[in-house]
Amino acid sequence: MSIPEFSLATEAYAAGSITVVPVRQGDPVEVLAGTDLGLTEERLAALDVSGKAGATQRLLASAGSAPEAPVLLIGIGEHRTPEALRRAAGTAARALRSEEAVVYDLADAGAEEVEALALGHALGGYRFDRFKSGQDEESAAPEQQRVSVLAEGRAAALERARVLADAVHFTRDLINTPPNELVPESFADHIAAEFRDGPVSVEVWDEAKLIEEGCGGIAGVGQGSANPPRLVRLEYAPEGAERHVGLVGKGITFDSGGLSLKPAASMVGMKFDMSGAASVAGVIRAVAALGLPVRVSGWCALAENLPSANALKPDDVITMRSKTTVEVTNTDAEGRLVLGDALALASEAAPDVIVDIATLTGAQVVALGDRTTGLMGNEEAWRDRVLAAAERAGEPTWAMPIPEEIKERLTSPVADIVNAKPGDRSGGMLFAAAFLERFIGEDGDGAIPWIHLDIAGPADTKSAYGYVPQGATGVPVRTLVETIAALNG
Repeated sequence: MSIPEFSLATEAYAAGSITVVPVRQGDPVEVLAGTDLGLTEERLAALDVSGKAGATQRLLASAGSAPEAPVLLIGIGEHRTPEALRRAAGTAARALRSEEAVVYDLADAGAEEVEALALGHALGGYRFDRFKSGQDEESAAPEQQRVSVLAEGRAAALERARVLADAVHFTRDLINTPPNELVPESFADHIAAEFRDGPVSVEVWDEAKLIEEGCGGIAGVGQGSANPPRLVRLEYAPEGAERHVGLVGKGITFDSGGLSLKPAASMVGMKFDMSGAASVAGVIRAVAALGLPVRVSGWCALAENLPSANALKPDDVITMRSKTTVEVTNTDAEGRLVLGDALALASEAAPDVIVDIATLTGAQVVALGDRTTGLMGNEEAWRDRVLAAAERAGEPTWAMPIPEEIKERLTSPVADIVNAKPGDRSGGMLFAAAFLERFIGEDGDGAIPWIHLDIAGPADTKSAYGYVPQGATGVPVRTLVETIAALNG
């Protein structure tokens, strides 16, 4: 389903549409419509309307003397917050896929709430069906649903919702694409085509250029595949921008583990290992569309990690862009190798902050589960900025440390550092972050501020919830757009 056509409504409960009314859980249950529907406590009790988050109830109701019209009551839980409304609207969107027109009626809806309803509906209604060849139960869905919110003067909120939904859909589409369709070269070509003739410039380095530029991490990881690696540089530089944000994304289009081969079951879903690079492109797409007055540079490190006679081997030593030498002790710890080169390149551009995004470690999932991003970094103020933005965006994020004793484990007997400690499973997420920190350059005041987001868990989900569909989630695109937007505040 495409992004809905958004508008502000002047009426609801009309023929040809269904009206969605949020309901707050409590004693008594509170119907949050701006219209009196005559839904008494007795009728709500008879219909078993609870207001619990995600609970739905279809019924016919009338506004005053008007004829009865279809209504969907959707529970938001105990608190009326933007995140509760986003989740409720996402659930409503999946329940109403076949409807041509949907109207939301929320009493006294503020701009943030109007945006939340529209964005939640658009994100929750997302489907990736490009490779579906037959008809299914949802084939009757309209090509573009019309979604409106009963409110006045909130057009800007709807437009922001549209832009964010477009960026997240773009990101999800990339991540969900099968790995035989999306290899490093086609990924780079797709990004270049998407940004052509717009305010974002694109530069692509092929394998020969990567070797020439000393990017031994990206070139090394990609050398085992018939599909050679790429580096994509994105640049959005609006006139007069005073702040500069660098984004770095891990883009392993498929991760078999290389010669340190994963078990068969663990390879399923490894198309998602390029979620970080897709997120970088999605963030810049949104920032440019919103016209934010902040320069944003992106580096997408793209490679396919496969075993072959030419593949990187355990015991190999490679030289990275920063001239750091790395002893490869596990070829399945490849993401940090491609990121190391990209972080070094980002450091050369001397942005105000570098944020890297990566499905980096299984340890992140063990520590924080599959819905919470792990955040690490070297600068407390930037950490707090991103955490606050994640809270506003509704993308759970938790700060983790990089202890000094973890950094000591990087020592190699034959090179500057190792990329993994085989047999040592403790602190895997923290060890990977400590590795990445070695590639952060310095500016005049010391190390460039840096934030690392490990999205190994929240990058995808096996089942839908709220406004998150099965498959790619698009985390942390909205968090980073919110972070960048706040720099102008």
